[in-house]
Amino acid sequence: MSVAWLNVTGVWTIYRAEMARMRRTFWQSIATPVVTTVLYFVVFGGAIGSRIQHVGGVGYGAFIVPGLIMLTLLTQSIGNASIGIYFPIFSKTVYEILAAPLSAMETVLAYVGAAATKSVILALIILGTATFFTPLHILHPCWMVAFMLLTAISFSLFGFIIGIWAQNFEQLAIIPALVVTPLTFLGGAFYAVDMLPQPWRTVNMLNPVVYLVSGFRWSFYGVGEVGVGLSLAFTGLFMVACLAVIWWIFRTGYRMKP
Repeated sequence: MSVAWLNVTGVWTIYRAEMARMRRTFWQSIATPVVTTVLYFVVFGGAIGSRIQHVGGVGYGAFIVPGLIMLTLLTQSIGNASIGIYFPIFSKTVYEILAAPLSAMETVLAYVGAAATKSVILALIILGTATFFTPLHILHPCWMVAFMLLTAISFSLFGFIIGIWAQNFEQLAIIPALVVTPLTFLGGAFYAVDMLPQPWRTVNMLNPVVYLVSGFRWSFYGVGEVGVGLSLAFTGLFMVACLAVIWWIFRTGYRMKP
């Protein structure tokens, strides 16, 4: 089945295969992040929260929920998308995908769509888990969903690029481990940026994750370190940059063709 501009059958086949991998790796894909979230609440919410009652007028336990969800979205989106495209390249089955009647847009739509879907499902599970530890009130639910989807799609695109660029499993993990996760911890996931002394407060505003966490937290509580418009603009700009790189990859055949 297809429409005038989209091979629905081809996209759905890849999408379904990628989603099936999530079911096969339940303990790694679902159970492990949920257990990690519980530990974050025990350590940060219990130990630190008993000493920091409120941050920006929000209880500390509730304050860290958007940061935890954003941490999950960033790492899982990158991981799911990068692994999804890396294995076809590693096993040389990517040539079958390139030979199939699928355009570059359809291939990206299938892999990135599956990665973003898995990340959003996991983020919603984390959100549900958080309600057992702290009362939550989402002030702008539509904006929360918008930020969640934009972040998942943007960083799934970024993960897709990493999966094509990586030449081994070490390179596949190095950017999420050494770049994304530290930036998330420094980006206000577990504290307000204005709690930092100068000049570190100003320096940290160069951290792109600050804008993602701030916008997402605003959707919950109406408070954030930067304006919500700036957060949306950064996310959109990052998505456009990733799309431009992916366009170049398919245009030149970088790491996709011998």
